[in-house]
This record gives sequence, structure tokens and C-alpha cells, in this order.
Amino acid sequence: MANIDSLYKAQLGQYGSTFISGTNEIDLTGASASKYVIAITILTSDTKFAALECLNGEVGAGISTVTAENDLDGVSGFGAGGNGTNLSTTLLFPAGLTIYGKWDKVDLGAGQVIVYFAPQGY
Repeated sequence: MANIDSLYKAQLGQYGSTFISGTNEIDLTGASASKYVIAITILTSDTKFAALECLNGEVGAGISTVTAENDLDGVSGFGAGGNGTNLSTTLLFPAGLTIYGKWDKVDLGAGQVIVYFAPQGY
């Protein structure tokens, strides 16, 4: 569990950030990766993602679409594919929006973003 100092550092971007544009990506899926993406700020109104992969495939770690296979039914929770469906590549995000989650791969389809990092285990 993170201490309060680590929480503030992550919120303020003190673990680092990087700018991505066009069709570039950040891939932190390797075994030696020490960080993950905790927040993404959208800079241009034409921004869309080719892929946003939840950290280690964890349910609830990021954004996904809801389909019949992964609906939250209130009794047994999410289905087998819960929260693991890729976002539509046609979904546009507005400029100025910041989304929060835990992603180990951010593959941009178009636009410009700043991604913010946090250490693994946080």
C-alpha cells in the first residue's frame, strides 16, 4: 500500500511524464518495467487510441467498453472478460480531459497526449 507521500507524488506527476503524438506508443508490458501509466492528459480534440491496455490485465485498472460478456450483474460481478475489452478506435476524446487508471500500454491512434507515470506496486 502506498503512503501519502507517494500518493501526492503520483498525483502531481513527480514520477515523470512524456509527450506522445501521432501513432506512437508507450509499452511498459515487459518484465523489467518499473513504472506504469497512471494518468493521460488529452492535448488535442482529434485524439483517439489504437489501444489502452490495463496494467497486467487487472479488472478495474483502466477504461474499457461494456459488452454482454463483461456486464456487472450485481450478483456474481464481472464476467470472464470483465473490463478487458479494447476501446473503439473511433472514440474521440476532448482536449483538456485527463483520464486516470493503470495502463501498461498506451498506443495512440491520432492526436497528442501527455502520459504520467507511477512506480510498479503503487
